[in-house]
Amino acid sequence: MSNPFNVINNSVEEIEVTNKEIELKEQIETLLKSGTVVLFMKGNADFPQCGFSANSVAILKHLTVPFKTFNILNDPEIRQGLKEYSNWPTYPQLYVNGKLIGGNDIITEMYQSGDLQEYLKEALK
Repeated sequence: MSNPFNVINNSVEEIEVTNKEIELKEQIETLLKSGTVVLFMKGNADFPQCGFSANSVAILKHLTVPFKTFNILNDPEIRQGLKEYSNWPTYPQLYVNGKLIGGNDIITEMYQSGDLQEYLKEALK
């Protein structure tokens, strides 16, 4: 398979299920704790369902950091609940060590300035 964008990162794992027997806030916190870098997005890393999610995935893959994704289109409760939990209205949402970094615009700005690379380098020590 050709790779015209030179994006190679096999360190992506999709989180597919949540425990529906626990409260929504606990479900979200469990998802946030499932990895150091977690991207809540539309679609998955192999098939993003919006341009903003595709861009955020491309940045993370380019940086070759291990990250996990959660497809919010598969779980309406998490999709709405995370907006309220984070007080962030849009997707994707990037979390590092359980802390919201921001959406695609912030991810892109941080990447262009080099701040994202430094932040992730520290977080992944």
